[in-house]
Amino acid sequence: MKHLNLIILLSMCILSIAKSYAQSPQAFSEIDNLSNSTWLPLTFKNIAKHTDYQLVVEDGNTVVHARTEDSASLLVTRFNVKPDEHLKLHWCWKVSNIFEAGDARSKSGDDYPARIYIAFAFDAKSATFMEKLKYNAANAFTEDTLPGSALNYIWANKLPAGQIVNNPYSEQTKMIAVQSGKAELGQWVCNSRDIVADYQTAFGHAPPPIIAIGIMSDSDNTGESAEAWYDDIRIED
Repeated sequence: MKHLNLIILLSMCILSIAKSYAQSPQAFSEIDNLSNSTWLPLTFKNIAKHTDYQLVVEDGNTVVHARTEDSASLLVTRFNVKPDEHLKLHWCWKVSNIFEAGDARSKSGDDYPARIYIAFAFDAKSATFMEKLKYNAANAFTEDTLPGSALNYIWANKLPAGQIVNNPYSEQTKMIAVQSGKAELGQWVCNSRDIVADYQTAFGHAPPPIIAIGIMSDSDNTGESAEAWYDDIRIED
């Protein structure tokens, strides 16, 4: 597995979601291997405890180690690319355990030891009147442009592998169970997903531009704890 050389700016002030998306996008040609991208911490105002992300040597490779304990935060890299017919996302991860109270269908269980988060630009052409109204209202309170939809590739507990459900907090965020349950705990598992095909299945139409990708280990809803390791995150045509 290739090294995931994240540049974690630990000395930065806490970033809001909007501020994270406001940074200048990188050209797609510069992030054909996401290991070379700049990743920034992203925290939430209403969540006091943040997941700890560190670079460590694991199985001979430098990887990202995440430790979550009743906490939540992300590492995010920002860019802008319009997917064509296919766009593949590759990554490898390992987790110590799943959350016994984890359930992708409920707000109280909306925690995952590991997830890959993909944010897309707001697609006004496919949005309903109410979706446009809500989006415009949200953007009225910030100078930044917020994402319109998202895919979350998750290591689930109860949700069967391969299943897609709405996030319990937002229908514009879809949860895709890539791994599920305890069978592969403590093992490196590598995945490859067609982002375009997954978006079309989840939302019923072609995806708008991708504006960010993040990694996240969170346990603020369940109050549980877990460790995760991330490596070899790549995006390819």
